[in-house]
Amino acid sequence: MKTIAFFEIEKKEADYLKKKFKGQDVNLLFFKEPLQDCPVKEYKDADILSPFIYSTLDEKKLAACKKLKAVSTRSTGFDHIDQTYCKKKSVQVANVPSYGENTVAEHTFALLLNLSRHVHKSYIRTLQENYNIKDLVGFDLEGKTLGVFGTGKIGMHVIKIAKGFGMHVKAFDVRHDMFLSRLLHFDYCSVEDIIKNSDVISLHMPLNSHTYHFLDEEKLKMTKKGVVIINTSRGGLIETKALYNLLKSGHIAGAGLDVIEGEELIKNEEELLGKNLTQEQMQDVFRDKSLLLMENVIFTPHNAFNSQEAIERILDTTVQNIQAFLESGQISNRV
Repeated sequence: MKTIAFFEIEKKEADYLKKKFKGQDVNLLFFKEPLQDCPVKEYKDADILSPFIYSTLDEKKLAACKKLKAVSTRSTGFDHIDQTYCKKKSVQVANVPSYGENTVAEHTFALLLNLSRHVHKSYIRTLQENYNIKDLVGFDLEGKTLGVFGTGKIGMHVIKIAKGFGMHVKAFDVRHDMFLSRLLHFDYCSVEDIIKNSDVISLHMPLNSHTYHFLDEEKLKMTKKGVVIINTSRGGLIETKALYNLLKSGHIAGAGLDVIEGEELIKNEEELLGKNLTQEQMQDVFRDKSLLLMENVIFTPHNAFNSQEAIERILDTTVQNIQAFLESGQISNRV
């Protein structure tokens, strides 16, 4: 019998998975918390681990699982898993390469439209029975230039939606899909061109050693005055301190963020009090909270993926990955 441990699992997700594995010779463990917040003794005998985005699978945690053969993360990104250790110990790692290109792209425009038409400010005013539209002048998307960094499945869907709004699109990626470029009428451009000439910048890149702080202070200062930044990918793509300072100065008009550096530290204040944070981490928490309280910032708590359809696609792909391993010893969608 194989033991499979799932982390960051809600009850309805656990019920869904139980049905999928019904009748099979497996022992399913479900934890609502991220892996690092669970006692090691509860999952140390697992053959397969299935984390989500806030679980940190470092060498220490992985080494505690003596029977571990595979990790199937329920996310596209896998930067939260120690790849070096897994390769050394022949632990197979799989992800969910595609589950919500339309879901995340739609959320990208939910953030952008909120900012462009001050929806969040209008909503708060009406709750206060204030119907004054002073300072709520927005801007049209039609005719504006959208800079897209990353033209994978999500990035391409963002471009499709942007063209529907009548936007001009400049894009950057290490790989160029010239067929879709011609079909969707967008141009591949240099990083500098996009940074300097975009009215809106949207990030759809993985986080790795090459993309960490991709939008650093130098690049952010190069942007057009009044630019809007949207990030539904990974918080570490943006140097948060620089973003904060340029939002405060008014150079950047607004930011729509579904992710932010240190987001795992600000999710629950009660849990935060129980953690032994370094001075640098405390400074990061203070910076993040200050940024998120700005009127020109929209923040959603890593929620872009969160539609019913996308959740089911994530779970179905994860089940397929694990089933393949149980049947053949080779996990599907290996990274």
